[in-house]
Amino acid sequence: MFYRNLIAIIAATVLALNTKAQPLTLKQCMEYAMTHATQLRVKNTEADNARRERRNAILSAFTPTVSASTSAYYQFGRNIDPQTNTYFNTTSFHNNYGVDAGIDLFNGFSAVNNIRIAKTTMLMAQSEQEQAEANICLAVMEAYYNVLYYSTMLGIYAEQVANAEEALKRAQRQEELGQKGRADVLQMEADLADRRFEQLNMQHIHTNQLMVLSDLMLWPLDEPLAIDTTLPAAPLAQPASTNGDEVVSFAMEHNPSVKLASLSVSNAQRELSTARWQRLPKLSLYAGWGTNYFNYEGTQTMPFAEQFSNNRGEYVQLALSIPIWGRMQRQSNVARKRNALTVANAELDQKRRDVESEVRRAMHDRDDAALALQQAQRRAEVQNQTYALNLKRLQQGLISPIEFQTASNSYLKAQADATSALFKLLIKHAVVRYYGGEEYINQ
Repeated sequence: MFYRNLIAIIAATVLALNTKAQPLTLKQCMEYAMTHATQLRVKNTEADNARRERRNAILSAFTPTVSASTSAYYQFGRNIDPQTNTYFNTTSFHNNYGVDAGIDLFNGFSAVNNIRIAKTTMLMAQSEQEQAEANICLAVMEAYYNVLYYSTMLGIYAEQVANAEEALKRAQRQEELGQKGRADVLQMEADLADRRFEQLNMQHIHTNQLMVLSDLMLWPLDEPLAIDTTLPAAPLAQPASTNGDEVVSFAMEHNPSVKLASLSVSNAQRELSTARWQRLPKLSLYAGWGTNYFNYEGTQTMPFAEQFSNNRGEYVQLALSIPIWGRMQRQSNVARKRNALTVANAELDQKRRDVESEVRRAMHDRDDAALALQQAQRRAEVQNQTYALNLKRLQQGLISPIEFQTASNSYLKAQADATSALFKLLIKHAVVRYYGGEEYINQ
């Protein structure tokens, strides 16, 4: 995991250096967002904690606890001379040393269950990471396509403004020659003002959407963000009937949210098992070694090294603890764990139902979006031809400015609908592929 994070950081640094002066593609935006997202940093930390908890569970199950201690103190007043076993009044100095070790031989299988629970928790943390990555990539994709949509519309509006300016200049010239009236010129001026206002409003929306994308990526605020404005090709969407069951089956088993719910059920089962086994006796093994040194004021005692060797002792202890009455705490704990298992199973059933509904809805939306794109593109082609014809007719004075404005509005709407349908299909198609096992960033 460390090397994976290191490679991601290096890749992000290289990406940041290489993309300062060139537009970013969708994949590059996703990579940058995944490297800098605070949400993923939190999830990575939680995953690291889960791995450490699993390591601690293994060590607790198979290794003893070992501790060393030492103490030193003076005692005043009446004491027992350990050499003569008689009382006398004096000041004494005592220095003790000890090493202790202990391990649970049997604890109701808690150690084994704790290892399994820790492993499941680690897998849950990994699933949460995957889910967070998917959410970030999808959010970046939607924001990226929003920026691309408004960039495309800005190009169309720029064309409209240029055509309106040219038409106004021609109308003003025709007015000077007496071929057009003042009303037609004023109408064209109003139409040009409308186009410029709509272009300015579109520029404002485009800037806002670019800021949304920058925030999702955590792009530096003092650096401009440029994206690749090349329109992607429309994907080939298959009918839901051909691959729907396979996608649903895969998502029900591998989707991170389903895996999270399933792992929660596994942990709840193990915690219930642990709570039940806690009613069994506990067997522990302890061992230790100790020695001491003493010195009585006014008496002659053995040297430190000699006492340290002579006063040492060892012990081995086997302890059996039998639970008899715990004020119903163990019974209540079993009941709570049983209820937690019931809740986890219910949440798993609900999550499976939700994911299946999401997958089938996504496939339905994808297929509808594909049909809508076909119709929108056909309509845009017709409106494009109509607009070009009406522009020539306006230049020839065969239609009024109001009629041309109506045709221009229809052209704009058709282009906007076709562009919107394309991006909607791209997003829906990506969602279906994600449920089928392809990560967003690899599509």
